[in-house]
Formats: sequence, structure tokens, C-alpha cells
Amino acid sequence: MRPIAQGRPVIAASSASDGSTARAAGSFDFDLIVIGAGYGGFDAAKHAAEHGLKVAIVEARDMGGTCVNRGCVPSKALLAASGRVRELADAEHLAGFGIHAAPVRFERQKIADHARQLVETIRTNLTKTVERSGATILRGKGRLDGPQRVVVRESGGGVERPYRARDVIIATGSDPFVPPGIETDGRTVFTSDEAVDLEWLPRWIAIVGSGYIGLEFADVYTALGCEVTMIEALDRVMPTFDPDIAKIAARNLIDSRDIDARAGVLAQSIKPGCPVQIELVDMKSREPVETLEVDAVLVATGRVPVSKDLNLASVGVATDRGFIPVDDTLQVLASSEPGAAPIPHLWAVGDVTGKMMLAHTAAAQGTVAVENILGHPRRIDYRSIPAATFTHPEISSVGLSEADAKALAAEQGFELGVVRSYFKANSKALAELESDGLMKLLFNKASGEVLGAHIYGLHAADLIQEVANAVARRQGVVQLASEVHTHPTLSEVVEVAYKQAASAVAG
Repeated sequence: MRPIAQGRPVIAASSASDGSTARAAGSFDFDLIVIGAGYGGFDAAKHAAEHGLKVAIVEARDMGGTCVNRGCVPSKALLAASGRVRELADAEHLAGFGIHAAPVRFERQKIADHARQLVETIRTNLTKTVERSGATILRGKGRLDGPQRVVVRESGGGVERPYRARDVIIATGSDPFVPPGIETDGRTVFTSDEAVDLEWLPRWIAIVGSGYIGLEFADVYTALGCEVTMIEALDRVMPTFDPDIAKIAARNLIDSRDIDARAGVLAQSIKPGCPVQIELVDMKSREPVETLEVDAVLVATGRVPVSKDLNLASVGVATDRGFIPVDDTLQVLASSEPGAAPIPHLWAVGDVTGKMMLAHTAAAQGTVAVENILGHPRRIDYRSIPAATFTHPEISSVGLSEADAKALAAEQGFELGVVRSYFKANSKALAELESDGLMKLLFNKASGEVLGAHIYGLHAADLIQEVANAVARRQGVVQLASEVHTHPTLSEVVEVAYKQAASAVAG
């Protein structure tokens, strides 16, 4: 029997056999209803159920949401397989070890099957975990119907069933954003949702956008022999990355590969077909630049929240470009305006909040929201949440950008410290013949506090976690510089940065 959460009132559950709203005044069908079963909703439902709450989780599509079915999981499976192809096909790199491999062959369908099977396995495991926790899975599309009320339109039959819950968490996630003027057909012009299926390999593919999604799929497609044209509307490729990291990463991930990268141009019109036609215009002047004809286009222009069918008006919530405003406890606010009132018993987590659109951010938000529902005050520290791009090599970051760190330094009156640590001085990276990498560490020169880090290089996604832990604890570089790192490992790149920074700290 699961323990009842301390500090929570015992709730009279409905005895109605059809799952309809409890008749008794003040009673609820569930302590908590979570709308959406992606990583944010999953962690929230599991955490709440494990703490004695009666929980239901509503999902109209596949359990696991975008991450498991159309994002993190299948894309990393494709990157793992295509990465092996890239390694085996890199004759010059292998020759450095004295290895000479036969011509590389691969089977596209088996690579696609690897991704599909991984999705099925993780989705099944996640579903079983939810069920074992004691949460009820309601299959259908959920929406609000006033305070503490949720209506679920059941999948297939269209039957609508109302439920009452003491608290409701919205975790409906996001969908790919397709800009105006771009037509998709799911085959020749498509988003990452379809790209993870790897149904075919276009000889020439254009990727619109050079953020992490565009970069990861460019990595996959070029490894498997496709020619790529990358189209970026902003004035530089990889605009969301630290400029120093972007410079070295672009040299390796774009310039050295079969990629034609174009910045400052807008894909004003894309029409599916054979070939696909792309009308490019200058981003600033909107003057025509060129019409491209390619075999396929991947639209990787960001993501938009899934919130328009939630009936948020029924509880007095105004979204901001579709994003649901929340405070640091994840309680929903009436609007994004300063001083907006919180909506009692209503919470939101994950991409739909627009805070950091990452699966692990959603999961952390889900846990924090439930802790606050349980009466255990907690807030989320976004600065300490790392991000990674799983290219070969990887890119990662945590904390403040250099621009934001400079602004904070000016505001608070301290001197910003910036040091760089290079993979070319690291024994393990040299042994791997993968020494082209950089770590940039940002810190407060007065206190030594770590403010952020940006890394490009071998296993950057793993290395960033050490810095993320330091940011979470608000640790200083003087203390961190005394910690012993295993030799020879890539973690010494971080150690060197800490030691450089410690020598620059005042006093």
C-alpha cells in the first residue's frame, strides 16, 4: 500500500462506475490529473503516485510524447548508427591508427528499424512504469472545463467524460514549427517528426534552420552519403550557440562535410514535389536571391507549444504566443504580465511553458510541480540545466551565455572571468585522434562562482554535467580546482579550466 503524502488531506474518490464526476460535494475523482504523457507528464504522474496521490494521466497519442516517439530517442538511435558509418568511412582517421577498413556498406532500413525498435522498447517500459506506480492512464484528448475540471475525449469513439481533480498539471508539449510559405507533405518536405522514420535518403536535401535539430540531422544525412544545403535566416550559421564554440564547431561539422551553408537568407516559399522548389530571398531586403531545386527539405525551424485546444479561457488564462505562463513553482499564471495572479490548483510543465524546451527540463519541472502540490516548496533552477547537441563531436552548454554573463557583471558590479581549455592539450583526446575541441568557462572573478560553460569536442554532452553540478551548487573555481580528476580522461579538460580560472580569482 502506498503511503499517504504527509500534509495532504484525504480525498473522497468517486464511486461512479462510469468514471463520471463525483456527485458528493467537495469530492474529486483524482488528486491529480496530468494532461500529456511526455517526459514532463510522466515524471509528474510517477512522482505524485509514488507519494500517495490518486493520479490519472491523459494521452491522446503515444505514451512518451515527442521525446520518446519523435525526438530524443529515435534521433539518437539514428545518430548512433550513422556515427558508426562515419567512423568506419573516415579512412584518413583510421589510417592514423594504422587501420585500413574495407568500403563501408549500410542498410538504411535496418538503421531505421533500430530507431523504431528502440522507441517501442522505451515506450513500453515507460507505460509499464506508469502503471506500476498506480497511476491511471486515460486514453484520449484532455481539456480544461473550468477550475479543477478536465474533460477527456476518448480516442476512437469520441465519447467525452468529465473528471474532477484537486490539482491539474498541463504537460502537452510542443510540435514542430512550420513558417508561413512552407508547404509540407510528409514525404518530400517534412519536419523532424517524419525525419526520424528515415523512410528514404534524398541525394540532395535542404535543411532549413541551423539549430540543434538541423545540425543533428545534417550529421545523420551526410554520414549516410547525402548532400546537404543548410539555410539559416539569421546572419550567421548556428546563431543560438556561443560564437567561439560555433566557429570551431562549424569548421568541423559543416565546412569539412558535404554541406553548403547559407546564412542571412530566408526560405520564403517551399513547394513539395519532385523536385522540391525553394524560393530564397535576402533576409533583410526580401529581394530574391535564388530558386533551389532539391530532392527533399527538412524544416527545422523550432517548435511551438500545444495549447490552443486546452480551453484555457475557462480558467482565465491568457497565453503568450501559445506558451502558458508559469512562476518558478510551475503554478500557472493568469497572464505573462508582471504581477499576474496565480491560478489555484493549476500547473504546467515542459515545452508548453516555453522555459527550456528540453526533455530533462520537462522532467525536472514535473517533479518540482508535484513537490509544490504536496506542500513541499521547491523552485526550479534553470541556470543549472545543461543542454547538448549530439553531433559528432558533440556541443554542450550550461548556465549563462557570455553576453548574459557580461550583462550580469555590469549589473552587479563584478569583473567577468573567461578562460578557455583546449582538447589538443588533453592526453585522452590525443590518443583518440579527436583533439579539435574547446571549453569556455565563465566565472565571477571576485567570488569565483561558476556562471556557465560551453563545450565543443569529444563527449561534450557528458563533460558538461560536472559543470552543471557546480552551477547548481553555486560553487567557486578555487574549491573546484582542488578536486582530483582521473588521468588520462577527457574530464581533465574541465580540470584545466577550473585551475586557470582559480588563478585569476581576486585574493
